[in-house]
Amino acid sequence: MLLTGCLAMPQTGLFAFRLAVTSLGVEEVRIGPYSIQAGLDTSDVASLIASSLGTGSLPVQATLAMGLSLPVGMPAVEMSGFRWTLDVPGAEPVSGNYQQDVTLTSGDDTRLRLPVAFDVLATDHRRLGPMVELATQLASQGELPAGSELAITPGSLRGLGVTLPAGLWTPTLRFAVGQDGELTPQR
Repeated sequence: MLLTGCLAMPQTGLFAFRLAVTSLGVEEVRIGPYSIQAGLDTSDVASLIASSLGTGSLPVQATLAMGLSLPVGMPAVEMSGFRWTLDVPGAEPVSGNYQQDVTLTSGDDTRLRLPVAFDVLATDHRRLGPMVELATQLASQGELPAGSELAITPGSLRGLGVTLPAGLWTPTLRFAVGQDGELTPQR
């Protein structure tokens, strides 16, 4: 039994390296108190942002719709949540913790929703222009701008009868968003 555990630990840790983000879209965009449906007309985004300026903040909130999976042929793994960081051009990086357990299966997408919020006026009033562009792209195209990077650090992993604590066996995985919204793993 001890030998089986010793053999399973590196394999279970290897599954964390093979985690794939299969999709990443944007839903439920909000600018201040206003909700904007992704993919709809965004001609009034600048006026919505201007109306939010009176409150002294410029919150742009969205929900990232994300798919996670393991490559075909790998056994299922249970992940105890994960830490994430999103770096979007024109905004300060945001981060959070997804605290629910996630079951990852071979070739099957696990669908998750991550709430994100940007408030550019809390840090630098000169970044209003890029913030308007970001809000417009999130709302009109339903995707993150090219050059964005999503980093995921898995929590502890359970698989093959072994539990690996977060840390050494669960390194941070980085994914870059390309011109057409495609995700590319970064080394």
